[in-house]
Amino acid sequence: MRDQYDRGQARSSSARRLAAIRSFGRYLRREALIERDPGALMATPKQDRKLPARLDEQEMERMLEAPDGTVPLGRRDRAILELFYASGLRLSELVGLGLEDIDLSRRLVRVLGKGGKERIVPFNRATAAALRAYLADRGTLVRRGNAPPPPRGRGRAAAEPLFVNYQGGRLSVRSVDRLVRRYAAAASTRYGISPHALRHSFATHLLERGADLRAIQEMLGHARISTTQRYTHVSAEQLMAVYKKTHPKA
Repeated sequence: MRDQYDRGQARSSSARRLAAIRSFGRYLRREALIERDPGALMATPKQDRKLPARLDEQEMERMLEAPDGTVPLGRRDRAILELFYASGLRLSELVGLGLEDIDLSRRLVRVLGKGGKERIVPFNRATAAALRAYLADRGTLVRRGNAPPPPRGRGRAAAEPLFVNYQGGRLSVRSVDRLVRRYAAAASTRYGISPHALRHSFATHLLERGADLRAIQEMLGHARISTTQRYTHVSAEQLMAVYKKTHPKA
């Protein structure tokens, strides 16, 4: 472990190697080849807690305005970005949405999250307008691409996809990831802005404007409040920046 530290290895790498040594030590004890496991005496290195990548509100506005609203695929991309930011969906959740999962009149989306847990998440008027503009084109995209009918059966596997590609089929995870990164690059100089970063932006901006942590947990679909609490570290970072800028003794 000292050698790992001297070589500048990441703490996560050291922890992974230590876990392997401990596993091997447990095996040797079971086989009665050693009496004590020396790996059990070592403390696991404390992991670095990185703040999630995110966009500020101005960068987010520029990103939402980036798609070309004069063409069908641009209107589709605007609807995808708006829904990501308005609801904090995971990439897999957005790709898996069906037409019946969107309630435009009440501005709600039904989401199937991790572990098969279903939740209802609200979205705003701008997202509803972007979705209506896209849905007016969706039928044309499906007919132009001669997309195959959805599979027979029940449940989401048989649902018509909400977001389709230029051939009329369901958009893939890779395609959505690629288009988000493209628009992020055009709107921001930050590195590593992915669909998950939009989820972080959603949560961070809600928290900064006073949203309750429990409500954010419900909207994000986190099983544990501790997962949601990492966004308080992001907010604390912002508070420190404000403090340094405004306090006369800072």
